[in-house]
Amino acid sequence: MKTSLGHLGYCTNIHAGETWADHFAALQQAVPELKRRLSPDAPDSSTSFGIGLRLSNVASEELETPENLVAFQHWLAQNDCYVFTMNGFPFGGFHDTVVKDQVHAPDWTTEARVEYTKRLFRILSVLLPVDDLGNAIQGGVSTSPLSYRHWFEWEQPAARDYIFSQTTQNVLEVVAELIQLRRQTDRLMHLDLEPEPDGVIETADEFITWFTDYLLPMGIEQLSEQFGLTDEEAEATICEHVRLCYDVCHFAVGYERPADVLDKLKKYGLRVGKIQVSAALKAEFPTDTEGREAVKQAFEQFNEPTYLHQVVARTTQGDLLRFPDLPEALAALDDTHAEWRAHFHVPLFVADYGVLKSTQDDIREVLKLQADRHFTNQLEVETYTWGVLPDDLKKDIVDSIEREMKWVFKSMMNDE
Repeated sequence: MKTSLGHLGYCTNIHAGETWADHFAALQQAVPELKRRLSPDAPDSSTSFGIGLRLSNVASEELETPENLVAFQHWLAQNDCYVFTMNGFPFGGFHDTVVKDQVHAPDWTTEARVEYTKRLFRILSVLLPVDDLGNAIQGGVSTSPLSYRHWFEWEQPAARDYIFSQTTQNVLEVVAELIQLRRQTDRLMHLDLEPEPDGVIETADEFITWFTDYLLPMGIEQLSEQFGLTDEEAEATICEHVRLCYDVCHFAVGYERPADVLDKLKKYGLRVGKIQVSAALKAEFPTDTEGREAVKQAFEQFNEPTYLHQVVARTTQGDLLRFPDLPEALAALDDTHAEWRAHFHVPLFVADYGVLKSTQDDIREVLKLQADRHFTNQLEVETYTWGVLPDDLKKDIVDSIEREMKWVFKSMMNDE
């Protein structure tokens, strides 16, 4: 829905299902009730319910058929809902199966990832609504940070160069598609890369380095030739169509301060495509043995087999140690670890879990910065772990989404 901070919705990767029939059934069950609870007034631009649509590859193929796409458009209109962003990170199974590092597969070295992403943009170009002035709103598709670094000999410069060159070439194929779609439909859409722990792009600095060392040099040369653009026009076009997805959980896990990230992006003229409003787990370790053991046992309650839960430890010397999953971190815990932050998307509205805390304050800081700078027009609540939370945190899914959205509304008002 349209708020003072931009378009706000929740990401439907929260719902299980791989076919379009599965996806649509979940939307039909949850969204009208959420709309009734969260924005029940007569239809207008401020009460229309925003959706961050997640489609598997199979579902995207099925939805792109004219009959399904038209039927979905009619359903959106009838229920006063709209799609303004899509999540193109998980390609295949995302619930009720072991996901772990396979969430990155197929990665950006593959044509399958390219075709899937282009298909999502074609769908989004049809679904994007117009604003009060009759202009189509911008739309974005978030995607993986190119690949998963532990699949490669990451310490070898030649291996890194190959991966960056290969993935960048495929990203530029999507950029070319976005240029064509804008010319055909007047829809400005952007691909939003989502840094996360152990991704090929993990931090703001790595996003900037990839953008300046690979995407711009390769893109300026190719797009200038392909579309007859000047170098300056090609650079501006790339910066319009490729942006950063600011997942608050991911940057909090890496101890990156929101203002620092935004300042770095601004320095290089780079943009944020959307904010994914999400929270991670964190805890400082006491110095006594009993206290440290209590924190360790609390983290063990979140050690589940479906998703990767990378941990970044801050040592007593201020260094950062990275672990690919909770089991490795639990095994390596020693007296030099002063704090842990774990990649586990926990409910936004819970501040603490006993000795563990949420990175909720990072969300408030990002929302305050958004109110001050308005660095994007898209915000998407993304807590997808309801099915794997400890039993005492598992609640009705519609009730849980409602609580998250209301918590964000309240936080927005406090930051204005």
